Amino acid sequence: MDLAFFRLDGDRLVPLDLARSMWRDDQMHGLAVSGALARAIEQQAAALGREDLVPSRYTVDLFRSASMDPCELTTTVVRQGPRLCLIDATLLQDGQPVARASAVLLRRSEDPSGTVWSPDDVPEPPSTEIAPDTDDPHIPFFHSEAGWSQDFSKHQNASRKQTWQTAIPIVLGEKPTGFVAAASIADATSLVTNWGTEGVQYINSDITLSMSRPPAGIKVGLVATDHHACDGIAVGSATVYDREGAFGVATVTALANSRRTVDLSDGMTYQREPRA
Repeated sequence: MDLAFFRLDGDRLVPLDLARSMWRDDQMHGLAVSGALARAIEQQAAALGREDLVPSRYTVDLFRSASMDPCELTTTVVRQGPRLCLIDATLLQDGQPVARASAVLLRRSEDPSGTVWSPDDVPEPPSTEIAPDTDDPHIPFFHSEAGWSQDFSKHQNASRKQTWQTAIPIVLGEKPTGFVAAASIADATSLVTNWGTEGVQYINSDITLSMSRPPAGIKVGLVATDHHACDGIAVGSATVYDREGAFGVATVTALANSRRTVDLSDGMTYQREPRA
């Protein structure tokens, strides 16, 4: 299996098998879509020569199901100033937009002298004995009341969840940057907030990642901090961290999709929606 979500075909990105969703065989998952959009935004920022800026807020709208067909990406510079830059990106298939992203990039400066509250609950990644400190792609680690493991079936429960992941390359032969790694893994906020006793029964409609700094590398963790659900709409948030500490927050809004549940009780499987 090629260890990437896409391969290049000219200016197009062609999905590889790792981009396939657990919801449907002919559908891409959000990690691949978000990673592709983040890569396009980062390339546009580089073309502007704005090495003085860092991505600080990144939002993805997943308004159509992305298929396993080739993708085209377009970008627009919405606003550029001395201390910030706004860039939009769109992912198209067969000429139709299926997802879009917007990013705010800010210029670094110095922190003010005052003291501001921050939480004492510092997330802890798995030990290096459990998750070796390497950039080699691996099956995600999850933590719940069952402890850290890569056995998904142990974490189908109602306890607070956490994940530790090394980013999969977005494009074959390209190592992802820290921003692209975090933008891709942010889609897993749904797994730490919407995964319960009956599996994952909500599907993301959007993802927002806010960061005070890029991660130190491509290994990123998420720990659930909040979850609310009512009338088939769920909102979940997670603290984003690396081995140097917490650096951001990820949120997802999701719609109930219980007729096509991602059931992980015996591994990585899914239940298709019954045909009419």
